Parts: sequence; structure tokens; C-alpha cells
Amino acid sequence: MSDYAQRIHLLDLDRPSLVALLESWGYSAFHAGQVWEHIYRRGARSIAGMDELRPDLRARLEAETLLSLPEPVLSRRSADGTEKVVLRLGDGEMVEAVLMPYRDRYTACISTQVGCAMGCVFCATGQMGFTRHLRPGEIVGQILYLQQVAQDEGRELRNVVFMGMGEPLHNYDATMTAVDILTDDKGLAMAPRHLTVSTVGLAPAIRRLADEARPVNLAVSLHGATDAERRALVPVARRWSLAELMDACRYYVAKRGRRIFFEWTLIAGENDTPEQAQALGRLLQGLDAHVNLIPLNPTGDYGGAPSRREAIAAFKAILDGYGLPSTVRQRRGIDIDAGCGQLRKRAIAGLA
Repeated sequence: MSDYAQRIHLLDLDRPSLVALLESWGYSAFHAGQVWEHIYRRGARSIAGMDELRPDLRARLEAETLLSLPEPVLSRRSADGTEKVVLRLGDGEMVEAVLMPYRDRYTACISTQVGCAMGCVFCATGQMGFTRHLRPGEIVGQILYLQQVAQDEGRELRNVVFMGMGEPLHNYDATMTAVDILTDDKGLAMAPRHLTVSTVGLAPAIRRLADEARPVNLAVSLHGATDAERRALVPVARRWSLAELMDACRYYVAKRGRRIFFEWTLIAGENDTPEQAQALGRLLQGLDAHVNLIPLNPTGDYGGAPSRREAIAAFKAILDGYGLPSTVRQRRGIDIDAGCGQLRKRAIAGLA
């Protein structure tokens, strides 16, 4: 077994877990607080750099733990300012992360798995299959890397969307530990309202998220307003019907008192018809919801095309008629393979 697999990874630990670890070694919560501050407030990227720690504590940390960030392998910057990077993890696997500029700030899109088991037909990650879950620290490490990139460019990393490679609610525990680390008020102190967790519709996990009351935003990738249409695009819909998914969404809204964002990838002639818009309006009517309309980002292994401007406008107008707020999202990074999983495929194939 590799050293990477054997050691305790400091970025995997939320603050209570770090306190518990050091207390088990005979150190106090004060010493755990020093380690935490070095990582998340002072930007320490090695244990050797934690110069205020007791020498014996630093030596034990060096012997039994790791503090490592993913290593950039390949990056591309789009004409629109979007930057996409392929990051190599400690075991050699690779994931993608994206920085998207908005005025003076950045939004980061990060991965939660290597590959994905959901199999959405238009998604490059879904096409590659599932390899493994990311650990909490591998998720947090993406943020720490992108935060440094943003700071170097004089911008603030304000928003994080868990919409990169993988299904966040399939890797529920690691994703939520990462959320807890990112929002810890003694660490990065990111506002929960600036974090959005996406799902293709794992109904039981949506209910669990509602019960645990973490104040993050929830985005549900819908893409079809009938069971037949949705199953053709999102295979996991065969496990949870639209009725089951919408019951979970209504439960979430009632329990949390929060709006749900529904993601709708617009595919020409597939799900951008007036009939689908009418079905979507009926499906979401009366629910506190907002629909993000996203023209398809084409991938080489899917033959669909993005909807035409006229079809998008007509689709949105129908939703407006139902009193359903919606936003047409700008496609970003088309010139740099910014669709989920695309750049990783190039990196692996050595085509970059």
C-alpha cells in the first residue's frame, strides 16, 4: 500500500476531527487550532512550513500525516476568461476544476468523483464511467488550489459549485465534510449561500440533505419533464421516477424553506420543444423554483447540438407564462473543452 494511502490526510479532517486526532496523541485543542490556522488562514502547504508548532508535534505530523494539494497537469484559458485545469491526485488519478470570472470575483466548479456512475448521455464524464469517490481533502484541495490562482490574479473566489466531475450526492459524506471544512468560521469561512451542490436526482439523498439542514443551495439537473424523456437523457431516472424526485424536492423546500435551482440542458430538437416547456411548467408550478437554461456544450461522443436562439427564447417565454423564473446561462469555455470531463480525456490521451 502506498504512503499516500496509508497516511492520515490533514485536508480530510474537519476541525472537530483534527482536535480529536491531536487529543488522542496527547495534545490540546489549542495545538489543533494552530494546525488548522496554518492550513486555512495562513496558507501553509507543507507541515515543515508550520513554524509555530511545537517541534515534537511537527515531527509526529511529518511522520503520520500528509498535507498535499492536487498537482496541475494541464490548463487552458478561454477567450471569455474561463480557466480549466486538470489536477493530478496523489494516486495518479486526474480530475477537472474550472474558474469562471464574473466582474471582480471568481466562481469555482469542482469535482467530487473520478468519473461518474450516473451515465448522462450528453456528458463527457458520464461517458467515461466511474472510477472512485474523492476524499474530502481531494475536494477541498481543489478549492485551495483555485483560491491561490484567483488571489494571484487579484480576484476573490466567492462562489463554489459542486458541478464538476461526478455526482456529489453519490459521494455524500465526503462532499458534506468538504462543505463543513469550507464553511468553518475559523477557516476559509465561505458563506453557505455561496455554495451550490448539484445532483441528477438522487431522491433519498435530497431528503437527507433537507433533514441535516446544511444551508447550501441545491441544484437539481432535470433535463426532461416526463419520465420517458428524462430516462433517455439521464439513466438514473430509471431508479427514481419524476414523481419520487419531485416528492423529495417538495419535501426539501418545505423542510428548509429554500428555493431549488433546476438545471435544464437545452438540446436542439430533443428537449427544447414547446411541449417540453409546457410539461416543465406544469411539473414545477407552485414550487419555489428557479430554472437555469443551459445550451448544450457538445461532446465528441454525443450527437446532439445546442438549441437555437429562437427555440431558447420560445422555451423561456412559456416558462414565464407559468410564472416560473428562469435564466438563460451563458455557455463558457467552449473553445477550451470546458464541458465536464472533456479536458481530462485529452490529458489522458496525450492530445493536449
